[in-house]
Amino acid sequence: MKHILIQGVRTSDFDEVPRPTNAERLKALRTLWHFSWVAGLGDRVCRTWGPIFKTKLGLLICFCFFSIFFQPNRNCGVGMARITLEDLNGLDDESLDEDEEPMDGEEQNRLFSHWETVASTHQVTLPQEMAGPIVQMTQHSQVREPVPYVTLLQHEKCEERLYPAGKWACVTKGEPMYEQSISMGFMKLMRYICKENSTGRYLGMTVPVVNEIRLSEEGTELLRDVTTTYYLPGEFQPDPPLPTDPDIRIVERQPLRVLTRVFYGVTSEETILREIRLLWELLGSTDTVLRESYMVAAYENPSVPQRRNELWFIRRAE
Repeated sequence: MKHILIQGVRTSDFDEVPRPTNAERLKALRTLWHFSWVAGLGDRVCRTWGPIFKTKLGLLICFCFFSIFFQPNRNCGVGMARITLEDLNGLDDESLDEDEEPMDGEEQNRLFSHWETVASTHQVTLPQEMAGPIVQMTQHSQVREPVPYVTLLQHEKCEERLYPAGKWACVTKGEPMYEQSISMGFMKLMRYICKENSTGRYLGMTVPVVNEIRLSEEGTELLRDVTTTYYLPGEFQPDPPLPTDPDIRIVERQPLRVLTRVFYGVTSEETILREIRLLWELLGSTDTVLRESYMVAAYENPSVPQRRNELWFIRRAE
């Protein structure tokens, strides 16, 4: 049997060490988590490293530090722990999720308060009914299925892609501000994703979430109606769950060919118009893309200050 030695010891000592149980592994992870808070690493570091603790590689790294710093010394002051490759293979994400303790009321309240603050920056009030979906989305935040596409050309200024036909859940909102429209539209989609659908189950998150926008005839401002769209995971593409919210519609979109360019930061009407102007300057004069309709793809949640976004120019149908 292959072994990974976390700390060197005499080979004669190997069989004296009992193999840790799943419960002991999870207890070790939680101990490390609490030590990171005590050491003053703060909320930002914990959010950054927290997801790593749930991966197999993360488990190995965690137990290395745990065995070095926190295990009682044995055998002439030398402490060790041993994890086999079979152990790591047995610790898949599903088993960790099953053993994971549910978030208590205090943690849920802190999480809701955090998202209340984020929503307020978009001039949106977060309703209490969003507490459940927020908890679910947080617990499943590391499992995100990418929307499939094929790269056709890699230009110096942008990338050309082809997105195949697929089914999307869509909500259109026409609030006074762009940020309000996308926030309120996605809150509806969150409830659909988490439970308010004909299956009554969590459907799974896909990225990016795509916001469809239109410009005025002068091209100087966004029209109020913004359509926020969520690509159905592959499991549900053949038979999409029906939404209970009448504002949500399931749309089968034909293949979509786009020119795309990455930008970072907040998405507001001002930043989007600036990115549109910039990409037109880079492309020069062309009639092969639409001038009245565009798409803004969001890859990260709005609490990330320098989040990744993409602007999509839509190719005209040939």
